[in-house]
Formats: sequence, structure tokens, C-alpha cells
Amino acid sequence: MKPFAIKDKFIPCGRIRVAGDKSIAHRALIISALSCGKTIINNFPVHDDSLATLSVLSALGVKIASDNKQVSVWGVQRLKKPSKPVFVNNSGTTLRLILGVLAGTGFKTKLIAGKYLSNRPMARVNKPLRLMGAKITAKSRSGEEYPPLVISGGNLKGILYRMPVASAQVKSAILLAGLSALGKTRVIESISTRDHTERMLKSFGANITVNKNSITLTPDPDRGLISPGRIYIPGDISSAAFLAVLAVIIPGAKIVIERVSLNPSRCGIINVLKRMGAKIKVTPFKNKKAQSFEPMGNLTVSSGKLKAIVINHSEVPSLIDELPVLMVAACFAEGRTIIKGAGELRFKETDRINSMISNLRPMGAQICSIKSGGLENIVIKGKGFLNGAKLKSFGDHRTAMSMVVAALAAKGSSRLDDISCISKSFPGFLTTLKDLLR
Repeated sequence: MKPFAIKDKFIPCGRIRVAGDKSIAHRALIISALSCGKTIINNFPVHDDSLATLSVLSALGVKIASDNKQVSVWGVQRLKKPSKPVFVNNSGTTLRLILGVLAGTGFKTKLIAGKYLSNRPMARVNKPLRLMGAKITAKSRSGEEYPPLVISGGNLKGILYRMPVASAQVKSAILLAGLSALGKTRVIESISTRDHTERMLKSFGANITVNKNSITLTPDPDRGLISPGRIYIPGDISSAAFLAVLAVIIPGAKIVIERVSLNPSRCGIINVLKRMGAKIKVTPFKNKKAQSFEPMGNLTVSSGKLKAIVINHSEVPSLIDELPVLMVAACFAEGRTIIKGAGELRFKETDRINSMISNLRPMGAQICSIKSGGLENIVIKGKGFLNGAKLKSFGDHRTAMSMVVAALAAKGSSRLDDISCISKSFPGFLTTLKDLLR
């Protein structure tokens, strides 16, 4: 446990870069490992989650070399059976995507998880993989499945799967399994989710087509994935969101976040903040040497007066990771903000609806959760300010960073019980804040 006291206030100003996008990094490692040739990954983020995927692939026989922010991956034609159970730490993306990969192998693997991930639901990914032919056993409780998991890969068949829950991780697991399946694999989403897997598979030569919310993968048994040689990972927009909100809610602030991901399926945070009245200028980055299959650019963010808005259920998948810090922004907005269909936040590293309400109420926020029409909505009546308080991270990186942002903008001092969990996705978070000190 690393407690953190927040007393001194500051006006954030300056130019910064955030580490490479976490979601893209996972996929870059995994798909590079499954391709023919060597892939060099630049601007690789070094944090607990990405290192979990790197460690798992190494345990499966993939040769990987890392040097600072550059990682080299030598693709393998066939993964090796690990000599012992594989630990995925608390990275849900690692676990769910690796399940898709292991579904097509000819051996049995046991996957064990850390404390927080061991309480996250896995039936949503196990079900479609079983339909494809994988054998998966899991710890069962109250009709749900949890890690540890044991998966026996085998002969897979392609399926048509309509997603009952919007989840890029589940969609990606099915597509990765589809690489080893007989016949086409088609996934239909009711609400579009982030499309990093589709983009990367296409850049590695996979026969994949996207038609609105329908994704079809047709594996070619005679031609596998081919490495493009080099990948550049744009800055993580989910990490940038904490800095952007901080700049928006502190008067006089102005920051430039360079080379951040501008993937349309991840730009919900930018669109929502703009609707709230935030001053954000987006400048696409045009350096072709650094440009990749993922769009990126610079964000110039300035403080401004915020107004309340309604965030619809269809928008939630494009900003699911940013909702906690958006709740903080809503506390500084004028009027009542409603986030519709936010129930999926209950199933993250912690119950983020509970963690945010439990923290923001002691700071003076008027925030509650209301169930209506089968959806869980978050309602926040902005007061334009928050007060300092004793805060809890709940062991969740995004809750912890959101509360640091709230405390820096609040009146009075605050104390956060633990910041060690921030290393899961943004180990340089506090250093970056100091760089913005004026």
C-alpha cells in the first residue's frame, strides 16, 4: 500500500506524451507472435498489464526481446505447451485474448489470475469459444465462471456469434480463435466496440472484412499472418483522458498531449468533453515514418466552463475506461449529467460504480445510480466544485487516477489510501503530473 497526500494545488501547463496505448500493445504482441517474421514494436508501454501479456507469450515459447520502449517479437508457427500454470496477473485483456489463442492449440493450459481478476466474469468469453470447439473448465459461483481456467485447444470450427454484451475483449478472443478454425468466423455486435484487433489483423494480411457491426474472418490454411516488420503504438487515449479532464476543470490550465491515438472507436472521451463545453483542438499527426495503421495526433486542451449532458448507452463502449474520470468532470459541470447504461463498470478490476460513488460523495458530490428500463444509469448533479476528503483506490488503477484528478481540483487537502495500483496501466502518472507543474 502506498498512501498519497494531496495538499498543494497547481495549474497544469505544458507539452507531454503518454505511454503507448495499452489495448493496442496487447494485440501487437499477440498477433506478432502468431505471424511469420520478426516484428519490431515501437513506443511499447511498460506497465503491469502489457508485461503480463509479454510474460504469457514467453511461457508459450515465443522469443521476445525488449529494450526500453522497443520490443522485438519473433513469430512462431506453433506455440509450445507451458511447463507450469501460466499467470496472467490482473490483466483481463491478457486472459481473454490468450484464451482465444489457446483455443486453437493442441494442448491443455491452466491460466491463473491475480486477486482482482479472479473475481471478474469469464463465461462471456468461455461460451463462444466452447461453441467453436474449445474445452474450458472454470471456477463456478452463482451461475458465473471465474479464473482459474483450464483450456484444452483442438479442432475449431468457425461460428456466427451475435454478441450479447458489448465487449472488444470477447470479440477479439473469437477472432483470434477464428485464425485456427475451419471455415468463416463472423461476429455481429449490437453496439460497436474498439476495433484494434480488426485493424491489426488486416495489417498482418488476415482475410478480414468489416461491414458496419459485422466482422468476418476467413482463415487461409496455406498463408498465415505475415509481419509488416514494424509497428508504432500511438499514445494511450485512456491515459490521456485523466490529464485532459484535469486541464479542463482547473482554471487557467492548458496542455498539449502529443501523438495520442485518434482511433474513432476510442474517441468517445474527446467527443463527450467537447459536448460538455471543453476546449479541445485535435491536430492529426502527419509524420509518415511514425504513422501506423492506427490514426493519431495531438490534443490541445484548455480549461473551460462545463455544462451537463446526457451520455447515451450506445456511446459507453467507446469510453468505458474513461467513465470514472468523466464522473469527476461532471461534478464540475453545471446541471445534471446522466450516463446511461453504465452497468458494465460493475465488472471491471473493481466495481467502478461503487468505487466512484463511495469516493465522490465524501467530497460533496451529488451522485447516484438508478436502474431504469433494464439499464443502470449514473446521475450526477454538478456543483462546480469538490472538497478534499479521505479517498480509497479500491485497488483499481482508473479509480485511483480519477481520484487524484478530483483531489487536485478540489478545495482543501485529500489523502488517497493507495496509489500502487496505478502501475497497472500508467506507472509514470505522478511524474507526468509533476512535469505539468507551473
